[in-house]
Amino acid sequence: MKDNPYRQEKEELNELLRQYNNFKTGKRFKFIEEESFLRLVDYFDENENLSAALEAVNFAVKQYPYSSSLYLRKADILLAFQKYQEALFFLQKAEVLDSKNINLYILKTDAYLALDEHEKASALLEEAIIVFEGVEKIELLFELADVYDDYEEFDKVFNCLKLILEQDPVNEEALYKICFWTDYTGRNEESIDIHTKIIDEFPYTHLAWFNLGAAYQGLKLYEKSVDAYQYAIAIDEKFDYAYRNLGDAYLKLRKYREAIEALQKVLELSMPEDVIYEAIGYCYEKLKNPAQARFNYKKAVHLNSVESRLYFKIAGTYMQESQWESAVKNIENAMSINRSNPDFHFSLAQCYIQLGRIKDAVIHFTQFIKARPRNIKGWKELIRCLYDAGYFEEALEQIDNAQKSTDNKPLLFYYKSAVLFSIGKSKEALLNLHFGIQNAPQLIRHFIELNPSLLQNPSVANIISIYKNSEKKRRK
Repeated sequence: MKDNPYRQEKEELNELLRQYNNFKTGKRFKFIEEESFLRLVDYFDENENLSAALEAVNFAVKQYPYSSSLYLRKADILLAFQKYQEALFFLQKAEVLDSKNINLYILKTDAYLALDEHEKASALLEEAIIVFEGVEKIELLFELADVYDDYEEFDKVFNCLKLILEQDPVNEEALYKICFWTDYTGRNEESIDIHTKIIDEFPYTHLAWFNLGAAYQGLKLYEKSVDAYQYAIAIDEKFDYAYRNLGDAYLKLRKYREAIEALQKVLELSMPEDVIYEAIGYCYEKLKNPAQARFNYKKAVHLNSVESRLYFKIAGTYMQESQWESAVKNIENAMSINRSNPDFHFSLAQCYIQLGRIKDAVIHFTQFIKARPRNIKGWKELIRCLYDAGYFEEALEQIDNAQKSTDNKPLLFYYKSAVLFSIGKSKEALLNLHFGIQNAPQLIRHFIELNPSLLQNPSVANIISIYKNSEKKRRK
């Protein structure tokens, strides 16, 4: 019966620890080899006893003063103690003994970065990637990419990843990372070239197809991105990120049913996320299906109950169905999280109009206007609200305020005209109507929508008729 390997290893380690303890206390001990010292240092390090690890490596260095491996290990522990200059000293000793050890460059880089000597770190690695080949060169290129990332030289990060893929076209880590940096640096055309070459040589590399799709998407070539994502999915049918991006591409193409199908696949393959349910809800809204949109928005809220935007979107679906009380409840939920959002106040005011709560509507339109005083939309709805409720004097006052805040938007001449007609000031009303037609004739429909019966007023009909006749002559 064979011995249990784990038990045997544990017994060997216990024996080594006993010998080491004897060595430290001056008792009789067996000669401890270099590899055994390294094993002891690793044991103390793994058990988060760095002081014991440093003590062991110090004993080892005295026993083996020409071991580059021990100097490297000592430098590594000194870095953990933040003794960067001392670590560099021992790395110099290691370099004299063995200048071709990749860990020498990695540890030196760590020391330089800790000392904020970015130029030394990058120069060291740039020199090293010329010396090393194969797997070691790739490892150093990843290190160099991290250095450039730390110091925000993002195009150089992209260049490092490009070099890695030239060495190893199917390197998964590089393929994952270059997708992000393509988007960040906007180097989509280069990415297309890189991944097209990879696909030509390795056509079943799903990440290369995915990155190609992402690069096309970055250039807003959504049809091409869809094709690339579909190839990625054909190779790996459980590639959830490809389905996610495919759904987004379909959204941009306004292919909402296809987007829903892709996004639902994301939910099948990965943990449910509020943003996915939200996107599906948006698609259903575009398909004029508020009930299904609401169902998915509620799923999103279940996963993220502190996002005010989601409650607001639920309210929007109720508003589409004229369920004003339910809409109000959800807007109030949104406002309990974020009361300062002016859009919440605007929609709440719209609901209150439908419920006949005019004073409440006025309060919330006013809140919207305070946040966006130059936005004509808020003034327009507030004035309409007051007009429809018969509060003509208040409407006139708000028109004056609106004219000051919006640099006399032409729409306001039409509204002022309608209000003045309602309070019997016909001459002033006609003058404002004339100003409106002179400045923005296309907006006359707003005047008519506000009170269609004004068309029965002979003076109004006459001024509109004069305008229409002058327009016909101008076109001839």
